This record gives sequence, C-alpha cells and structure tokens, in this order.
Amino acid sequence: MLLAWTFLLLAILTEVSGVSTMNLLSQEGGPLGYLVMYACIALSYVFLGFAVKRIAVGVAFAMWEGVGIALITALSLLVFDSVLSTQELVGLGLVVVGIVMINAGEVHAPAAVEEHTACR
Repeated sequence: MLLAWTFLLLAILTEVSGVSTMNLLSQEGGPLGYLVMYACIALSYVFLGFAVKRIAVGVAFAMWEGVGIALITALSLLVFDSVLSTQELVGLGLVVVGIVMINAGEVHAPAAVEEHTACR
C-alpha cells in the first residue's frame, strides 16, 4: 500500500511540475519547455494509473487534483507573484478540508479480504 501512495505522490509532483512549466512557457516560450510540460503531465497520468491499482480511484483522483491545486496555488503565490482574493483563499481552504475528509473516510479492507480477492 505504501508503494501506491508513493505513486500517488509522484503523480501529484509531476502534475505540479507540468503545470508550472506551462506557466513558464506563457512567459518565455521555447520548444524544449513544451516537451518537458507534455512529458510531466503524461508521466503524472502513468503514476496515477499505478496508484489506483491499490487506492480507490475516487480517493486517488481527489487527492491528485486537490493537493495538486493547493501546491500549484502555493507555487503561483511564491514564484509567480500571484495574488489571491479572500474568496479564493476560502475556496482553497475548503479544498484542503475536503481532501482530509475524503482521505479520513476511506475504508480499508482487512488484509485477509484483500488476499482473497487478489487470488481470483
């Protein structure tokens, strides 16, 4: 299960890298930047595919999108000097609360049940 969460973390980090590269491209351009952006986003989907083999797809996708949005917003504030309104900050806070609630509500099957279904 730890490997699945590692894949999900890699999916989030490569998504954030790809989107950040996209932002840089709008400022500086260049064909190499596009290649990096496409590679990061494609790799993100590959890692997400590995993660959903052990993590419920709804939970994995919510974490991937939610944490990705939070990290991209943080990078936008720190690196790209973006400014957020109070409403946007509240919305981002709600995203984080939603992620915590989804993750806390995930039901983990006992190991015996997982082994039994894996044998089929």
